[in-house]
Amino acid sequence: MRHIGRRGLAAAALGAAASLWAATDAGAAGTRAAGARAAEGPGRSRRPGDHESDEPEHEQDGRGAPGTEFRGMWLATVANRDWPSKPGLTADRQRAELVAFLDTAVERRLNAVVFQVRPTADALWPSPYEPWAQCLTGVQGRDPGWDPLGTAVAEAHARDLELHAWFNPYRVANHTDPSRLVADHPARVHPDWVLPYGGKLYYDPGLPEVRRFVQDAMLDAVRRYDIDGVHFDDYFYPYPVAGQSFADDDTFAAHGAGFPDKAAWRRDNIDRLVREMSEQVHGVDKDVRFGISPFGVWRNKATDPLGSDTRAGVQTYDDLHADTRKWIREGWIDYVVPQLYWHIGNSAADYAKLVPWWDETVRGTGVDLYAGEALYKAGDPAQPAAWQDPAELSRHLTLAGEYPRVGGHVFFSAKEVVTDRIGAMARVVADHYPA
Repeated sequence: MRHIGRRGLAAAALGAAASLWAATDAGAAGTRAAGARAAEGPGRSRRPGDHESDEPEHEQDGRGAPGTEFRGMWLATVANRDWPSKPGLTADRQRAELVAFLDTAVERRLNAVVFQVRPTADALWPSPYEPWAQCLTGVQGRDPGWDPLGTAVAEAHARDLELHAWFNPYRVANHTDPSRLVADHPARVHPDWVLPYGGKLYYDPGLPEVRRFVQDAMLDAVRRYDIDGVHFDDYFYPYPVAGQSFADDDTFAAHGAGFPDKAAWRRDNIDRLVREMSEQVHGVDKDVRFGISPFGVWRNKATDPLGSDTRAGVQTYDDLHADTRKWIREGWIDYVVPQLYWHIGNSAADYAKLVPWWDETVRGTGVDLYAGEALYKAGDPAQPAAWQDPAELSRHLTLAGEYPRVGGHVFFSAKEVVTDRIGAMARVVADHYPA
């Protein structure tokens, strides 16, 4: 089931040992603090530079034998979105909640968990680069008394689940007050690295020293732990905020020579992050897959004839300066999980039109394609009528099954996998994930 080269008895033994000290109070995954933006939203086929002219062999039967498709869920920690249910719980209670999510993944016949381990330039492991995450204790930098990432890896592998470590490269804080960060936070030590925008703080992607730092901070987890994947979400340059500008004019003046405009320079900054991170991840461990989960629209066809037949208000190429199509065509990533968070028939961004666009985009590249699914919308009374139907998500999987390069799905997010407000996840399992 898992795409693993060096796993085995050692990992299983570690998982079994961890199980002995993990608390068994597994029912605590009930209440969750609301918070993060709902759209926050994984395997290795081809190395960068290994350009293939023919269809890769694995793509000809991309969905493979039963159990080989990718069935994942995102487990978000930013603002305690999914886990821990609130900051400041005891270490035993936090472990119990985490294990309960992994058990639920198994019960739902999933085979992968994408665990957010660097939500706001802090860490869910003892990092020498960044402070302990605030979501654990309520105080950034305070040691929670255990190692969440290490436990997650061991417990996931003991359950035959892949564990993909999910990082946000540039977000520093969900506020704009640096004084609220721990005193030795890199963003306070290097205030010139940080820009406020849209009520948040971000590292400036245009600074080479920032790019090196965030790569080093993330690679520390790759070196320390037996993770199956490194996963980025959809935040590169921040989503546009009306009436505000991302104040990187000085950075562009210092580093933008040779580019026709700031947008091209910004895209190059993100290209460098992705290409270099890919090379370094695979340099540390060739078995670790590098994947990205972008916003589901690269460009609209009206903007670019190569784009999708959509009329989305955000285009990653233009607004987030993330050329996701290029990363696929260049083979810089091993898998892509576009966030296809719209219902079938949506007038601006139709799931039924986006799936074939992404299927065609990965054709011949060796990059694996998994569809990101908006489980969080199912049964939400604020959503359109389609999302009130428990069968909507099941129809997504049926439709995606018609496209040979869709190798699985990832559901946002773990809290909804547990609560399953209207039974949409249960319907997916019954229709598509046989025992």
